[in-house]
Amino acid sequence: MEELANLAHGFSVALTLQNLMFMFVGITLGVLIGVLPGLGGANGIAILLPLTFSMNPTSAIIMLSCIYWGALFGGAITSILFNIPGEPWSVATTFDGYPMAQQGRAAQALTAAFTSSFVGALFAVALITFLAPLLAKFALKFGPAEFFAVQLLTFASFVGMSKEPPAKTLAAMMLGFALAAVGMDTVTGQLRMTYGFPELLKGFDFLIAVIGLFGIGEILLTMEEGLAFKGKSARISSRTVWDTWREIGRYWKTFLRSTAVGCWMGITPGGATPASFMSYGMARRLSKQPERFGQGEIQGVIAPETAAHAAGTSALLPMLTLGIPGSPTAAVLLGGLLIWGLQPGPMLFVEQKDFVWGLIASMYLGNIVGLLVVLTTVPWWAAILRIPFSVIAPVIIVICAIGAYTVHSSMFDVWMMLVFGVLGYLFKKLKYPLAPLVLALVLGDMAEASFRQAMLLSQGSLSIFWSNPLVGSIAGLALVMLLWPLWGFAQRLAIAREVAGTAGSKA
Repeated sequence: MEELANLAHGFSVALTLQNLMFMFVGITLGVLIGVLPGLGGANGIAILLPLTFSMNPTSAIIMLSCIYWGALFGGAITSILFNIPGEPWSVATTFDGYPMAQQGRAAQALTAAFTSSFVGALFAVALITFLAPLLAKFALKFGPAEFFAVQLLTFASFVGMSKEPPAKTLAAMMLGFALAAVGMDTVTGQLRMTYGFPELLKGFDFLIAVIGLFGIGEILLTMEEGLAFKGKSARISSRTVWDTWREIGRYWKTFLRSTAVGCWMGITPGGATPASFMSYGMARRLSKQPERFGQGEIQGVIAPETAAHAAGTSALLPMLTLGIPGSPTAAVLLGGLLIWGLQPGPMLFVEQKDFVWGLIASMYLGNIVGLLVVLTTVPWWAAILRIPFSVIAPVIIVICAIGAYTVHSSMFDVWMMLVFGVLGYLFKKLKYPLAPLVLALVLGDMAEASFRQAMLLSQGSLSIFWSNPLVGSIAGLALVMLLWPLWGFAQRLAIAREVAGTAGSKA
């Protein structure tokens, strides 16, 4: 096949000593960026982009993409060890990864997360290699209505598959939508709910909210419970890695399902964050023991990590073939390509064959290198669990504050982080789910923009969401998921009436 010949040529480009060195440097920097709350892959690449201007485009994009892979791997580390997502898409990993660490299974959780990330990315790169023309044509069919239908499906899936009461899930999600609406209306230019604070013109930054809700909120809750660090000491060995690999092999269906969800959300593009939430929800819904999720179930780590990496990797496909970035990080990489004089699109595969296939080959190599690096450095991260909480808590607060400040170099963000921290504490005390709030805060602006664009195109008619089989099928599935709890409620009500009727007849 022509693709295999091109890929072999790409490996000859990527497998040079210089490019391999840049891979290791990029992966190491990426893991560090992923571990530090507030930086993230996109910010890290944006900060380090000027360092690559003196490099040739192929080496530069290989290093930057490896920073991305490293950030994807590193985001799971603080999620599992401290319940602080290093990256937005690692939020779902905290649901079961952190309980596993509390139970003394940090090594198993980290190994499962890293391996799942590798598997998801590997499948996504294979899709980029062999299905680029087909998937590029499919992505061209998406307009505002299709984008909103995908986002609606994400929200509805979380309502339909959540183990929390639907009322609490919807309440948290509505608050997230309200927070997402703060700032300047992109259509009319009017200010919404800024209350005289010029810093809110751009709305609430997602990273600030996540750092506060999960990081500061968890620390406040732990302080209330007696300053006892919840993590357990862990001893990492090669035997632990092999045992974990044998165990997670039983969940091959979860791997396949999560990879499919991730690739779909990356290409459409839905994004790594909703992909991780959707995959987690599907794994819980289809599990034979859904009650174990949230208590340290290894599938709860496998599903979101596999989907997040598949989505994050496949998001590069529309960027390379169409010039449409499928994620914030892909947008930064797109800017780098333009700076180097490369125009993403179908002609890039013809005019810059060495560059394109060298990059695709580096995706395979970068993920292998990333897996080896994070697995061999697991003892360093697990050793953090042996530090007393009274020592590590101030360090976490300082790191969170630095991460919040570096987003916009503003002290206002640090204060907002503390406000979100108190909100996260209250949510946990009142047993309201944080994930729906976070999801709505992330996708609220995008969903609103897509909906309003669709309404402008249809002159206010909702029929646009059933105007073709593609958007109709997505919107229909979203409605099914949204109404799913009502079906369960109706079944329980019928059973209750039957039991009451039986009891009445006996009386």
